Amino acid sequence: MSFFGKNIKKIRTVKGLSQAAFADIFGLKRATLGAYEEHRSEPKIETIIKIANYFSIKIDTLLTNDITVNELLQFKESLATYSEDLKKEHFAKVPCITENNNADYLEHYKNDIFIDEMPYLQIPINTTKSFRAFTVSNLEMTNQDKGFYPKDIVVGEQTPISILKKLTNGTLVFVIINNSILFRRLYVTNNNVIFRADHKNIEDETYKASDIKELWRVRYVFCKRIPEFSTSFEDKLMTMEQEILKMKAKLE
Repeated sequence: MSFFGKNIKKIRTVKGLSQAAFADIFGLKRATLGAYEEHRSEPKIETIIKIANYFSIKIDTLLTNDITVNELLQFKESLATYSEDLKKEHFAKVPCITENNNADYLEHYKNDIFIDEMPYLQIPINTTKSFRAFTVSNLEMTNQDKGFYPKDIVVGEQTPISILKKLTNGTLVFVIINNSILFRRLYVTNNNVIFRADHKNIEDETYKASDIKELWRVRYVFCKRIPEFSTSFEDKLMTMEQEILKMKAKLE
């Protein structure tokens, strides 16, 4: 792989891409790309395949040949396909709290370097705000087969503790509190904050607002299964509507 770093640097030169721009295309850190180019680190095979396919260059050529700028210019049409002909759209990168990194997040959630290295989702949401994704791992937010199941993902917008009392009671949130991450519905009283599960067998947890270290108000939900959107009330309305239509048909 001795020519990989040199070749991707030449590709950047031909395309006029900065390290940051090139790295963003392939979901890499700028520093990681720099390490590749300076031969301080070797890329994963998945990264090599992505770059080779993206620029229509054979993997063997990318790794074992010292590709000249003139040779790269012959690929100009294929090199330009995505970055010139199509407008690059930048989605928000949302760090994701999972069962595997839950404990590490609780310890390092204030460390920007740790946050940058977390697995993340890329979704088309407001890039000026701060979001976190949280992977559901239990049945505490289910009620009669409805609600949130393990592997569902909720995405929360960072919410200042100072506006806690302005939130509507019943708002879905996940918080860092009492050295754990809690996913609940929030209810605010004069002196306390109550976190309530949807499952009837889970007791409320009550804390002071000052106990909350981080607060994320849920804005988006990704379900592992297709959710059931209709309710018994909606079903009853539909049944009534069908009966009314039958009655009209008889009168006509």
